[in-house]
Parts: sequence; structure tokens; C-alpha cells
Amino acid sequence: MNRTLVLVSALGAGLMTTAGISQTAAASAAAAPAPAAAPAAVEPQAIPAKIALVAFEQAVFATNEGQRSVQQIQDKYKPKKDQIDTLSKEVDSLKAQLQSAPATLSDEERATRLRNIDTKEKELNRNAEDAQTAYNADLQEAYGKVAAKVSVTLKDYVSKNGYTLLLDVSGQQSNVMWANQSTDVTQAIVTAYNTSSGVAAPAPSGPSAGAPTTARPRPTTTPKPAAPKQ
Repeated sequence: MNRTLVLVSALGAGLMTTAGISQTAAASAAAAPAPAAAPAAVEPQAIPAKIALVAFEQAVFATNEGQRSVQQIQDKYKPKKDQIDTLSKEVDSLKAQLQSAPATLSDEERATRLRNIDTKEKELNRNAEDAQTAYNADLQEAYGKVAAKVSVTLKDYVSKNGYTLLLDVSGQQSNVMWANQSTDVTQAIVTAYNTSSGVAAPAPSGPSAGAPTTARPRPTTTPKPAAPKQ
């Protein structure tokens, strides 16, 4: 009997404790501030489109600074180009001499001349390829330096003139099939950069064989300093 009373008393105390804890938790939950609602997503607003086109690579090389850089590179490689031109003429001369050689020319002499021509041609091709690689590397480096500065002018120009989209049409396989020419800002960018850079237009120079002859060469498709003649 006493054990039963003790057990009932213990259970009652436990239930009272549990009820107190539940009431305290409920009160705490009621007093806690409600979580803030997540901000509503901002819907993008449609605005009138104003699209501009730019031939960026051409613009970079059309600037006074770009033209000056190309001329400096051409001047740097002119001695090498002249050397390659001389070797190319020598190979042509050796081939012409062999073709005009008399029929009485011995097989041994003919073989010697052919070996000499082959050696000269290999030297010519090797020199031309090395010069081409070095020339392209210098041209690419010069392009990168000027392009970084022209890009700043370009972004400032389109921002101030209210354009909403700018498309680069420098690539040979541009996705732009047709566009009103009034949207082409290439020349405007060239003029704006020339004004901000303060670089004067370089003096015109005569074209040289094997070197870029235009003001806007593409850095990855520049002609070789001197192509070997066959």
C-alpha cells in the first residue's frame, strides 16, 4: 500500500514537472519574435533596346597607338625579312641553274646540286617559320596592351550614349547577319581613344613584302615576314 502511494506520488510529480516544462516552452515560443519574411524577388524591368556593333580588333589596330605599334614591329623584323628574302632568291637561282644545266651534267654533280638546294630550302623554311612565330608573338603582345586601354574607352562610350547591348563583330564568322550601319560605333571608338590617348598618327610608310601592309592586321593571321618561293 505504501509503495503504491509512493509510486502514484512520483508519477504525479513527474506529470506536474512535464506540464510545467511544456507551459514554459509554450510561453517562450509565444514571447519569441516571429521570423522576418523573405524579401520579395525584384522582377527585371523591360527597357527599350539600343544595340551597338563594334569590330574591336580592327578598332584597336586602327587607333594611332595601334598603328604605331605595328610599324615598330615591322621595323624590328625588317632585317630578318631582308635576310629571308635574300636566301629565297638564292634558292630560286640554284633551282634555275639546275633546270638549265646541260644534259651532259654528271649524276654526281646533279645530286650534289640537289642536296645543296634541299639544305638551303630547309634553312629558308626554318628561318621563315621562326620569324613568323616571333612576329606573331610580338604583334599579339602589342595588341593586348592597346586593347586593354581601348576597352575602357569603349565601355565608357556605350554607357554614356545609352546603349543596352554591345556586339563584337570582329570574328570572321559573326552571328550578326545584318545590321543598320548607323549602329556601328567602331570609328567613333577609334576617334574617342585617339583623343583621350593623345598619341599622334604615325607617319605613313611604304608597304614591305612579307609584313602587314594594312593598319588593322589580325594578330593571329599575320602574313609571314617572307614566304619561301617554290
